[in-house]
Amino acid sequence: MILLRHGQSEFNLRFTETKRDPGIPDPALTPLGHRQAEAAAEALAGEGLRRIIASPYTRALQTAAPVARRLGIPVHVMPTVRERYAFSCDIGSPRTQLALAWPALDLTHLEEVWWPVLEEPDFQVEERAALFRAEMAALPDWRDTLVVSHWGFILAMTGERLMNGEWLRCDPTAPPPKEIVWRQYQAPPKP
Repeated sequence: MILLRHGQSEFNLRFTETKRDPGIPDPALTPLGHRQAEAAAEALAGEGLRRIIASPYTRALQTAAPVARRLGIPVHVMPTVRERYAFSCDIGSPRTQLALAWPALDLTHLEEVWWPVLEEPDFQVEERAALFRAEMAALPDWRDTLVVSHWGFILAMTGERLMNGEWLRCDPTAPPPKEIVWRQYQAPPKP
């Protein structure tokens, strides 16, 4: 399967500039983010994809839309592949609001509030990734799947850090990463 990190969001833009949480819940893509989504659709057009799974966050749905449009296949919304809840951008939009914005998507399986209310510890994201890995490995056609997700979930799946709009292949039947480094700059151990 292919894991695609969503395009640049308004949160990503502001956070990169200031390194402070700008307080933007469920941010939309920036113009650059939309271009990244279109570029991903172009790059993935020949990959033989037959299924698209996307996180319910607006930035992921906006990134999945051009791929779905180009390939003529529906987007399946799955909260399992959502971002790790740690910042304001990880506050989602309620199901009823998403349904108004995305009337063609089936959102009936979502709870009204589908994101966590408290920050998720690393191990919970890794457990969620392990569950998704097992679900995908059980499908005979997992190779034909695109998953539009987020930095933290992709890190938990692969141990890799992707930039906005980047993608990589992931074999769910392979072992998970041995070690996941969530924080690049850790304080040295105390003597």
